Amino acid sequence: MTTDVMLTADTVGQRRENLYFALRNPKVLIGLTIVVGLALLGVIGPFFLSATPNEYIGPKSEAPSADHWLGTTYFGQDVFTQFVHGLRSSYLVGSLGGLIAFVIGMSVGFTAGYRGGLVDEFLNMLTNVVLVLPALAVLIVISSYLEVRGVISQAVIIGLFSWPWVARAVRAQTFTLRNRDYVDLAKLTGKRPGQIIMREIMPNMASYLLMSVILLFGGAILFAAMLDFIGMGPSNSVSLGSMMQQAMAWSSLHLGLWWWFVPPGAAITLIVGGLYITNVGLDEVFNPKLREK
Repeated sequence: MTTDVMLTADTVGQRRENLYFALRNPKVLIGLTIVVGLALLGVIGPFFLSATPNEYIGPKSEAPSADHWLGTTYFGQDVFTQFVHGLRSSYLVGSLGGLIAFVIGMSVGFTAGYRGGLVDEFLNMLTNVVLVLPALAVLIVISSYLEVRGVISQAVIIGLFSWPWVARAVRAQTFTLRNRDYVDLAKLTGKRPGQIIMREIMPNMASYLLMSVILLFGGAILFAAMLDFIGMGPSNSVSLGSMMQQAMAWSSLHLGLWWWFVPPGAAITLIVGGLYITNVGLDEVFNPKLREK
């Protein structure tokens, strides 16, 4: 009991130290400001807009103005309205797709690394099979066969093909941690494998798992944008990628309608860039050798 209390106190102290340095790391603050700011716009913004994304509400091809902050499309749709709804869709795909990939990768990695033996061989084989599959090509084929493509189905498909690298990394780290003294002590006390993984091994990988979630989130957004851009995105909603696809399809670049394709492209760049900056900052926070003095 005394040992558990001491370990808990050390864990709490470490978390407070990490939070202290995270709140003072400029990379973390800048990255989170960008990502959270755009997320809030996508979540809250639609409640203040009366028009729907595909509604024709203004003159065609109008430049940004007080009435239409980001101008209108070739058909008279408000670009800002599409942009806000597109942010919501892209964040939803990124969050759900990244979460699915994280849960699968973490489950496979922990199970393979802790169990070893035949279980590890089978799960490692499964991971390698999915890893060598041309993910983008498979996603295109699956998406093309779906009669109605929605945000949720797109996120699920992306999540099911984005987990292998997390599983391999988690498996490798679990191999090194499963023979530590505190794990052996937990076994002697009668704890089950699931309890040992959750309470002894996972907390020692918390920093890596957090950074993996961030990378999976950004990767899912990029995957979704690629599918949307080639016309394989949701057929019943607007996303940042579908905005760029429509802008390209109707020659907005040649027509000089820069306000149609620049905002969604800039938003995707800012989101992924913000996540990358946040990850770099968190690496400095969790690794004392990298902290700026």
